[in-house]
Amino acid sequence: MTKVAIFVDVQNVYYTVRDAYGRHFDYNRFWASATANRDVVHAFCYAIDRGDRKQREFQNILRAIGFEVKLKPFIQRGDGSAKGDWDVGIVIDVMEHAQDADVIVLVSGDGDFDLLANKIRVKYKKTVEVYGVPQLTAASLMREASEFIAIDEALLLKPH
Repeated sequence: MTKVAIFVDVQNVYYTVRDAYGRHFDYNRFWASATANRDVVHAFCYAIDRGDRKQREFQNILRAIGFEVKLKPFIQRGDGSAKGDWDVGIVIDVMEHAQDADVIVLVSGDGDFDLLANKIRVKYKKTVEVYGVPQLTAASLMREASEFIAIDEALLLKPH
């Protein structure tokens, strides 16, 4: 069976899906799609921890689906700007776990990951599937992916 490792940039998905569709990403449907007829060797969600109850409930839902949730504290700078970025952590984990899988699934539209996608595809000879909102995913990342899978109606929660 094909082995898959999944890496989800929670903040990127949240904001791009909200901005493009005014809706939320359906993690259950995504999981069913990305793992169909595959053996999951790793599945990580990277999130910022603001410590509120609603967020903890969401993190528990992700864990129940099968994800390991990695958290970083939310940092509010003195000038009012915020810091909460998992890019380096995601890159390290993908590089560390790439040899365990046949397929690397990256859920992010962040163009900073184009070099990573290229490296995993070319050097490690792995399939790299990128899930992203088409109009908000960097063209360079789409180009470097083995396959780009659009986050569209099929992967959105139904409106209330």
